[in-house]
Amino acid sequence: MRKIIHIDMDAFYASVEQLDNPELKGKPVAVGGSGERSVVAAASYEARKFGVRSAMPSLTAKKLCPQLIFVKPRFNRYHEVSSQVFEIFREFTDIIEPLSIDEAFLDVTKDKKNIGSATIIASEIRKEIKRKTSLTASAGISINKFLAKIASDIKKPNGQFIIPPQDAAVFIEKLPVEKFYGIGKVTAEKMHKLGIHYGSDLKTWDLTSLVRNFGKTGLFYYKIVRGEDDREVETDSERKSVGTELTFEKDLTTTFEIVAELYKIEKEIMKRLEESESTGRTLTLKVKFNDFRQITKSKTLANYIRDFDTLHKEVTKIRKSMELGETKIRLLGVSVSNLENDEGSDRQLHLFEE
Repeated sequence: MRKIIHIDMDAFYASVEQLDNPELKGKPVAVGGSGERSVVAAASYEARKFGVRSAMPSLTAKKLCPQLIFVKPRFNRYHEVSSQVFEIFREFTDIIEPLSIDEAFLDVTKDKKNIGSATIIASEIRKEIKRKTSLTASAGISINKFLAKIASDIKKPNGQFIIPPQDAAVFIEKLPVEKFYGIGKVTAEKMHKLGIHYGSDLKTWDLTSLVRNFGKTGLFYYKIVRGEDDREVETDSERKSVGTELTFEKDLTTTFEIVAELYKIEKEIMKRLEESESTGRTLTLKVKFNDFRQITKSKTLANYIRDFDTLHKEVTKIRKSMELGETKIRLLGVSVSNLENDEGSDRQLHLFEE
């Protein structure tokens, strides 16, 4: 039986800022800008009590918490601390799947120190993180990634929780669907409309009905509500995509402005692709309007992108197909996925291009 741990640093960015600046301890802190178009990158637990959350517009956060203190992000510092945390992980196992800079899955079925107990290992890791970084982390322990991820939220902050296999079924049945790892806000709302509020409700649905209503993801929901998750902890940390996006101080209102800003983004992406010696085939254009509506459109090419002209031409095609017109746009983003190392990519794909 597998032993999986999910480790999640507590309010990571904000906690680093409070650590480095003692005057911020115990106060509501938001990492991010305070400008009209800025968003909150992270919030301390003191700020979260007021409803402040990451990705929230800074103006909204300030209204919820007038005493909120904004600090500019220092990503180099966060990466420095993150490296320390991941070094601690590697003392116990090499099977590590980073989910972000501040969280990861660890497979400790066979741990380096022969401790055996996943609960003890999680506790030791958290103690080492506290000792070496002065920060706290929370942990979830179970037999698969789905259950471990859910468990890590139960005792946050600075705690850990185990879901043993014999308790998994009852635990999942009592869990609200919005707490399920892999079910977002939009899907949860759709489930509510269908009368699905808890795991017990979801479990009554057969596979055919779930696939009919939720597409291929229906199979995933069918399995996880039964505690079934055979996904491995993936140690391959290769980048899944290369992308960038810009939020503008003033809305873009003309096609000329949109084209000009996209050109800058395309140049930056091409630079990143070249630096990482990567190439990709799937392009995604993201547009957020001034009323916070958001649309995305993707296109998978027959050939890999190897030059700026191709990138620019294909992004232009996607932009035109979206018929943006003279709309008010606050954010533009472009990403390239379906990545391959440039040396290993299939250079013969053009033979099959229609």
